[in-house]
Amino acid sequence: MAHHFRKIAIFGSIALVVSLFFIFLSLYFFLRGAFVVEKRPVTFGAVYMTMDNQYFEVLNSQIANLVEANGDILIARDGVDSQERQNEQILDLLSAGADFIFINPVDKSLCLGALSECERKKVPFLAVDSSIFDTKEFSMCVGTAEADNEMAGELIAQDLMQSLKKARLVVLYDKDIESTCTRLSSFLSALDEAKYPYEIVYSISATTLLHETMVESQKFLDLRIPFDALFAANDPSALGALAAIQNNNAFSNQLIYGIDGSPQAKTMVSQGFMKATAAQYPSAIARTAVNAAYKYLLTKEKCGDVKIPVRLLTKENIAETTLTGWQ
Repeated sequence: MAHHFRKIAIFGSIALVVSLFFIFLSLYFFLRGAFVVEKRPVTFGAVYMTMDNQYFEVLNSQIANLVEANGDILIARDGVDSQERQNEQILDLLSAGADFIFINPVDKSLCLGALSECERKKVPFLAVDSSIFDTKEFSMCVGTAEADNEMAGELIAQDLMQSLKKARLVVLYDKDIESTCTRLSSFLSALDEAKYPYEIVYSISATTLLHETMVESQKFLDLRIPFDALFAANDPSALGALAAIQNNNAFSNQLIYGIDGSPQAKTMVSQGFMKATAAQYPSAIARTAVNAAYKYLLTKEKCGDVKIPVRLLTKENIAETTLTGWQ
């Protein structure tokens, strides 16, 4: 009988311990749920001068991947080459509660009002593919993340001087886009410093879009002005000019240069229709911009002006990179 009561006591003790265990476990999860507050996703905004350029599509995709991998949100907008529209988009992002905005301006001189509103609402912003913002003038400007545009122009100048003893040049850029002006300026400065003999026989200064460059290049070709090399401030304009040249059966070993490192331009370099493209690295620019944004949100530390090196891709080294994607 005593042995029977001992067995009952043992089983009763085990049941009590198990019950207490589940009670404390339930209490633990109840209290944990009561005191742990879920992290609110950070809302990032991004405005670009245009999405009619594959480079900006890739840049935005890279930024989105990094932001979303952290559980946060990216709202991107296409400025369609209108600073007025882009200003409205910045104000809309502020009204939507954006915590941080990446800005690639259409026209640096016409976006000050929208930036002032960022200042008023204490929303930080960072320039991508542009170096127009002054961190001293705007306290909420974290800095810039861009390709080294001066380096791009200099690399092309060096290749041109090694390839030709002198050159009649056609130059393509957009006078309203800071990066293209910087690329052309550094290209010409490098030629001047080396006392290289060149002449600019034609200039297209109002567009870098492929289809518009084709139209403008046709006007130049109709004049039948001979030229030895063509400097284009980005790949779409180089490809647009090349298409017009080929459509007119006017290609005769002229040296065609672009800047971006797009898959289409790299293919033309590999086939010998373009001499070179100075490759940007949108993945590195995106990573720099996003890291700078998160660091500022956590520490209020600004990154300043960060320039990402470029690489000149020619027929001699094009096999070292992929032709089907970006760097």
